[in-house]
Amino acid sequence: MKGMEIREMGIEDYDFVIDLWKGTEGIGLSEADSRDNIATFLQRNPGFSLVAQKDSEIIGAVLCGHDGRRGYFHHLAVRKDHRLKGLGKELVQSCLKRLNSARIDKCHIFVFRGNMLGQEFWIANGWKTRHDLHIMSKLTLG
Repeated sequence: MKGMEIREMGIEDYDFVIDLWKGTEGIGLSEADSRDNIATFLQRNPGFSLVAQKDSEIIGAVLCGHDGRRGYFHHLAVRKDHRLKGLGKELVQSCLKRLNSARIDKCHIFVFRGNMLGQEFWIANGWKTRHDLHIMSKLTLG
């Protein structure tokens, strides 16, 4: 895409990225997505999260990190007027290359069950639904 660059996400991108995520159907945000928490995530996973920028506007973003064994994607989003042009796939491939360079050989994505558009994107790009796992969560306090 002419005039577009993919680059590492920095905390200075937060306001633009959070607005993109808030305006993207299928993305669920919580206190985990506060500025401070995203800053901590980016510090612990330097160089993995990316933004796509065109004419000084953020048009795509993805949080990516790893725990030393597996990679994880959170909140892949492409602005509606830039979808279906391969940008989401390009962001994903760029992250996967970075994970592979860090010797991370598998990556996971969490997709809400009701996010059919998101599920279709991931399946179309070669990702497989896991039926052998059930994700469970608990707050650390309480």
